[in-house]
Amino acid sequence: MATAAFEDLADTFEFLEDWEERYRHVIELGKAMPPLDEAFRVPATKVEGCASQVWLLPRIEGTGPGAIYDFQGESDAMIVRGLIAVLHALYAGLTVAEVGRVDAVAELGRLGLNDHLSAQRSNGLRAMVERVRAQAAQAVAG
Repeated sequence: MATAAFEDLADTFEFLEDWEERYRHVIELGKAMPPLDEAFRVPATKVEGCASQVWLLPRIEGTGPGAIYDFQGESDAMIVRGLIAVLHALYAGLTVAEVGRVDAVAELGRLGLNDHLSAQRSNGLRAMVERVRAQAAQAVAG
């Protein structure tokens, strides 16, 4: 269950010749994201378990399981900022109930990320996915 934005990203990844091009593309995605205001870079939005500094700020429209999930994110590492953009493509616009049903490992596996990220980056990506899922689950619960 991927969003249209994530399907577009997966198509782009198939077109790119090698991992170095994909890596550059992920970094470019991160550069294109709007920055997260310093006021939101606080302990409550910080994601633990990442080697880099990472903050995720949920933006949920509506209430209950049908509420629409979105978020802003920031990192001090360009590749991680790009990974935040990848997660944004994966989750933004889904309902909070749908967020919990996304098989992030399988979807991200389509991009080959698991094979090309260091163990620390993979752990950080998992921590970000867990944070997104927790934010959505909290919104479902009300």
